[in-house]
Amino acid sequence: MFQLENTYFIYAFGLIPIFILVIWLVSKWRKKSLHAFGDITIIQHLFPDLSKPKRIFKSSLYILAFTFLIIGLINPQVGTKLEEVKRKGADLMICLDVSNSMKAEDLQPNRLEKSKQALSKLIDKLEGDRIGIIVFGGEAYVQLPITTDYSAAKLFLESISTDLIPTQGTDIGKAIHMAMTSFGKDEGKNKAIVIITDGEDHEEDATNAAEEAVEKGITIHTIGMGSAEGAPIPLYKGTVREGFRKDKEGNTIVTKLNEPMLQEIARAGNGIYVRASNSDTGLNNIMDALEKLEKKQFDSKMYSDYEDRFQWFIAIAFLLLLIETLLTERKSKLYQRLNLFGNEKK
Repeated sequence: MFQLENTYFIYAFGLIPIFILVIWLVSKWRKKSLHAFGDITIIQHLFPDLSKPKRIFKSSLYILAFTFLIIGLINPQVGTKLEEVKRKGADLMICLDVSNSMKAEDLQPNRLEKSKQALSKLIDKLEGDRIGIIVFGGEAYVQLPITTDYSAAKLFLESISTDLIPTQGTDIGKAIHMAMTSFGKDEGKNKAIVIITDGEDHEEDATNAAEEAVEKGITIHTIGMGSAEGAPIPLYKGTVREGFRKDKEGNTIVTKLNEPMLQEIARAGNGIYVRASNSDTGLNNIMDALEKLEKKQFDSKMYSDYEDRFQWFIAIAFLLLLIETLLTERKSKLYQRLNLFGNEKK
């Protein structure tokens, strides 16, 4: 197994072309200065032992040393030990609404982005629990199968947008059914579903689906995103707002938080309902509820021991810099003797 510890140093590779350009410009400036000083042929005879290939070689060593130094700072690591790790935790499926109404900006920056921020914080608080993500609108899809890889969870979370679901609408019932099947067939009261939505459900199956989940030992919590007053749904072209979504009569559509629906689903699912605001998404209440879940032991394979490899690259970088420092731009005595011998033969 291979990984990079400090990936942010990768951007330093962008400095290499700049260094090459600077070296080339200095060389051009040096050549221009020599031409201004006098005839270049005469000047070369004044300094016969200076070697242009050596100067180029020294510059190449400097660039190469810098490259190895960057790799060393990134610190490539090699996994050397694969272990079967025993973990205890709960299984958590997040159902995130990505319908167009989640673009409304009554929560800042908008309902969907606020939901993603809350989810990112929730993932940071998990310890040993498994998490999966389902996105839903008119249909429901598994965005991330249930896993203990929290880094992957945050990566998949970043890619979520309202463009993921081609079928518009909001069907919370489909999302609950999808979440139930995603848990697998394991028994036990260690499973929970967290539904994050504005509650504008266009179907009537959500409460029945929640009751069915409870029969299987699954708890359902809901987080309401939005305000009772509601907000229009903005239309963007790129980053420029072009107006707001309108109905067939040309009236601006105002989307409102449907609290009664979400409260009903939470009651049917033996869970809690939390209303999010700009200052608080109700994350602590949800986490307290998740802590009460039964913890199940499960196995997971992971690399538990990584060995650093930065020292090799740093050592090579310093060796190259040492060679560059010790190497002069003068032609070697052997080269001069061979050159002199060649001239004498002529």
